[in-house]
Amino acid sequence: MTRAVALVGATASGKSCLAHAVARAAGGDVEVVSVDAMAVYRGMDLATAKPTPAERREVSYHLLDVLEPDEECTVALFQGWARAAATAIGARGHGALYVGGTGLYHRAVLDDLAIPGVYPAVRAGLEAEAARDLGALHAELARVDPVAAARIEPTNARRVVRALEVVRGSGRAFSSFGEGLATYGPVRVVQVGLRVELAEIDRRLEARFAGWLEAGLLEEVARLAASPRGLSRTARQAVGYRELLAHLERGEPLEACVERALVASRRLARRQLAWFARDPRVEWYEDPERALDRVEALLGGSATVRD
Repeated sequence: MTRAVALVGATASGKSCLAHAVARAAGGDVEVVSVDAMAVYRGMDLATAKPTPAERREVSYHLLDVLEPDEECTVALFQGWARAAATAIGARGHGALYVGGTGLYHRAVLDDLAIPGVYPAVRAGLEAEAARDLGALHAELARVDPVAAARIEPTNARRVVRALEVVRGSGRAFSSFGEGLATYGPVRVVQVGLRVELAEIDRRLEARFAGWLEAGLLEEVARLAASPRGLSRTARQAVGYRELLAHLERGEPLEACVERALVASRRLARRQLAWFARDPRVEWYEDPERALDRVEALLGGSATVRD
């Protein structure tokens, strides 16, 4: 089994710096697995806070730059990549340090969640049906999967469509894939959380975005927008990129777009904190040195991915 620890927390909490310090000090014995939905995209470097080329020469990183910006990323895809990375790291006898702020991806990887398949043709048909009569679709869901129907509001078109997509596409009840994200199982991977005051997070976010702009973020987004294949729906949702695209593609004032990016960043930080705070298994630290000591102790000891 692979020695593994996860480092979690809000954006700008210092997770990446701490993870890099742990892995570098381990002299190759620890490899970092990025758990970030947007760092998977090539060319989206600055506002995803990817490690620099120099840092990537010092430490082995996984799940960075695995997709082109025009490609879609899914939880199931990411989970498969993470499993393969963990297997390879374990085969080398090294420890895996998961780090990032995409909560759903963390749950999928750390809890080895059963992820339902995706059936685009089925979904397209269901979306057309939902536009005509969403109530009829929820009634159908209640007949074929009453457990799922009880968990989903009849007015939530996205979730009703997704549940029926899985039922029709796989022939299996949507609810059979698990009890949902509100249920937390036993610890498979120890999670160490970095807790930072929100006022400090906000200060760091503003300083970081200013640094990205100075380093050429607007030019980076312009190159991505000018690509013949463009950006996928998921890539376009990346905070910072979405707002600057509004400036480049629709001519909205740059200053207003930057302010919207900062507002979105602050909201993201709060959503991430709320997500991880709900997980009773996270060990929280306000002192980054104590968090570092805990991570090093776990990776140097017997922390493993539990079956």
